[in-house]
Amino acid sequence: MSTKQTPAPVSVVPGRLTAAAALTALEGLALAGLGVYLLFVGIAGDADSPQQAVTGGITVLALAALPLIAARGLRLGRRWSRGPALITQLMAMPVAWTLWTTGGAMIAAALALALTALAVIVLLVNPTATEALGITPRDAA
Repeated sequence: MSTKQTPAPVSVVPGRLTAAAALTALEGLALAGLGVYLLFVGIAGDADSPQQAVTGGITVLALAALPLIAARGLRLGRRWSRGPALITQLMAMPVAWTLWTTGGAMIAAALALALTALAVIVLLVNPTATEALGITPRDAA
């Protein structure tokens, strides 16, 4: 007699949710890369203040965890992941503005960050995505 169980059905995550997860993960990876760079600069001693560079690197790496965890949750269709993903995008907007006002080559980075954040926000408030995450309007309940 076999005790083999049939696997649970896999729910399909909509493309919009997958796109939001991918963009959020990209932001998290960019933050993680910046954190590693700051750590390297601090450890190598090339910074004006190695201690500040190391502290900044650790802080940025910790901040990178939020979008990466949210992206994984979005990809798996977890309801809780929408909040952290939206918070990440809202935090990205002032950063994009700061990059914009810096000028020069940072304008391109500001545009990329702002457009990515705006795209993720639009994807996450889309009815298809909210329905897939099990989020319904309060008046429908």
